[in-house]
Amino acid sequence: MLDWTDRHCRYFHRRLSRHALLYTEMVTTGALLHGDVARHLRFDAAEHPVALQLGGSEPHDLARAARLGQDWGYDEINLNCGCPSERVQRGAFGACLMREPALVADCVKAMADAVQVPVTVKHRIGIDREEGYGLVRDFVGAVADAGCRVFIVHARNAWLKGLSPKENREIPPLRYDVVARLKRDFPQLVIALNGGIKDDAAVHAQLALLDGVMVGREAYHNPWWLSRWDEAFHGGAPSALTREQVEEDMVAYMEREAAQHGTHWYAIARHMLGLRLGLPGARRWRQVWSDHRNKHLGARDVMALARTRPPA
Repeated sequence: MLDWTDRHCRYFHRRLSRHALLYTEMVTTGALLHGDVARHLRFDAAEHPVALQLGGSEPHDLARAARLGQDWGYDEINLNCGCPSERVQRGAFGACLMREPALVADCVKAMADAVQVPVTVKHRIGIDREEGYGLVRDFVGAVADAGCRVFIVHARNAWLKGLSPKENREIPPLRYDVVARLKRDFPQLVIALNGGIKDDAAVHAQLALLDGVMVGREAYHNPWWLSRWDEAFHGGAPSALTREQVEEDMVAYMEREAAQHGTHWYAIARHMLGLRLGLPGARRWRQVWSDHRNKHLGARDVMALARTRPPA
């Protein structure tokens, strides 16, 4: 979810669900240790609970980055061992780390020793076209021995050559049975599934077998789905939210961000373009909020324009 789940996106998603655990986009150790820490780690207190996802493969650097995440108030530190992009591979982290479970175990131990918040791992079920169970079983076993108790498993292999990151989310087949087998073999661990989940029925089906479900792109493109999650999965009361209320909340946030940090509303609005997905007038509403010709207007004026019926 690189460049997607930034702090503005997470603030928007928190307006829809009070209880879902939100994750940052992946932040590399190099970006934190040698770059603008505030730009990468600043978030609104309303986002809690929120996890910081790190990319890296050097235990000492990951420990330092994890400590920064804890100091900035994150509720969990997650190590990404699932990203298949060539750029990430050149940095010797992401999905290619699944071939080095001992190194990942060292990384997890260093991070866990550095912080008091949970350290978790996100990974794939295999590498390239190798579909044997042994690789992922041994990976989870070694990393669990180092102290990790929560594994978020993208139920596809990562093909490290020949596929783009987008293709890696679509072409390797989903194999939910592998994730269920991990849970049977490691009942003491928290095993959550990621990949291909698009509706309540699919979530409930996996929660009958596993401990959790992570939803990525479907939540981004169809965000209103999140407004049902507190009731459907967390035992909450039915939501009284309306899309109009959420839009107004986001406009207030845009105005606050502009005043405090100089952030233009256009950088925030892109994350909420799916809010009216499937409703009459959604296309025009989306066009108004995404039209660069409206950048000179204030966010509240754009909202008014988006809600105005076009001339017949």
